Amino acid sequence: METNKQQHKKKKWFLPLIFSLLLTTFLILLSIFISSDSSSLLYLTHSRTSKNTPHFVESKLRISSTSPPNSVPRIAYLISGSVGDGESLKRTLKALYHPRNQYAVHLDLEASPKERLDLANFVRNEPLFAELGNVRMIVKANLVTYRGPTMVTNTLHAAALLFKEAGDWDWFINLSASDYPLLTQDDLLHTLSSIPRHLNFIEHTSDIGWKEDQRAKPVIIDPALYSVNKSDVFWVTEKRSVPTAYKLFTGSAWMMLSRQFVEYMLWGWDNLPRIVLMYYANFLSSPEGYFHTVICNAEEFRNTTVNHDLHFISWDNPPKQHPHFLTAEHYWSMVESNAPFGRKFGRNEPLLDKIDTELLGRNADGYVPGMWFSHANPNITKPYSFVKNITELRPGPGAKRLKNLINGLLSAEDFRKNQCS
Repeated sequence: METNKQQHKKKKWFLPLIFSLLLTTFLILLSIFISSDSSSLLYLTHSRTSKNTPHFVESKLRISSTSPPNSVPRIAYLISGSVGDGESLKRTLKALYHPRNQYAVHLDLEASPKERLDLANFVRNEPLFAELGNVRMIVKANLVTYRGPTMVTNTLHAAALLFKEAGDWDWFINLSASDYPLLTQDDLLHTLSSIPRHLNFIEHTSDIGWKEDQRAKPVIIDPALYSVNKSDVFWVTEKRSVPTAYKLFTGSAWMMLSRQFVEYMLWGWDNLPRIVLMYYANFLSSPEGYFHTVICNAEEFRNTTVNHDLHFISWDNPPKQHPHFLTAEHYWSMVESNAPFGRKFGRNEPLLDKIDTELLGRNADGYVPGMWFSHANPNITKPYSFVKNITELRPGPGAKRLKNLINGLLSAEDFRKNQCS
């Protein structure tokens, strides 16, 4: 009798136990299934989303816009020099100055600390520069070898600095302390106002001729890439073949490049600028080939070139490594060239005074008058505080000369033929 009671009790709690175990098992399985299903759904959703989401930053890059057509453009200048060029840099900077433009000046590490400090103080304390804030010195100076790749890296450094600090501008022009303007900035800006902003003025050719054996095949090392002391490049014994992944071009080291192309050189979103830069690191006189090779091998830019460097330069025939120094005997050839810049000028060359008087009209302070100001009043504390109307221009004869040059280049029958050929 007692045994039957115990069996009855077991049955009483045994069935609920079995039921609770089955229910728990079912809930666990259901939880696993739901979790698995949710994970699968999340994975599928993520996969679909991933297909529509860019994986690489390049797809998010956009070339920055320029000023509207027919508006007054802005120029970003690099003016560079070496030991002993400090005073020439000051003179060239003032002759080129316009409040609408942006400027970077660089005096390389071969110059003494005293000379570089003197230029830095000039840039910082010149009243007009302090008032408008559009001139900067590259304080972290580079050691630059004229025939080596460090001249290229210095140009890229300045361009990057101007992108970072100088706001919007339309063209980048690289000059040296040996360059000088042959027209006013009002002349230049007025003429460029009607020019498409995407054009790149860069003298170039694929006919490298003797440069193949004397520059492309030899391998050089520029000590300025790793040394704090300046010395000439040196050659290694081995030679290399001409590239087959891209075509070499050569030309003038002096250029006016569009903002879009400079931005491409700095970002290098298809890696071409970096690949070519690595090659030109061991190329003699790389400033005369690097930018030219990149622009003519980049599909989106090869049809933007104008085959001219906007300079009057007097060369030997055939050209040697350096051009002639310009003197008074070159004056009329220089003017009739219609070029906006000339080189190479010696320090304190008397021809510069003639250019100041007859072509630029520089005032006693060294600036070139334009619509933005006619003269400085020495009797007021801030002589340039009245600067205004920086988009109003007063073009002179130089504008007509430059217009003739550019119109001739763009309307020439062989214009397209001369692009990257």
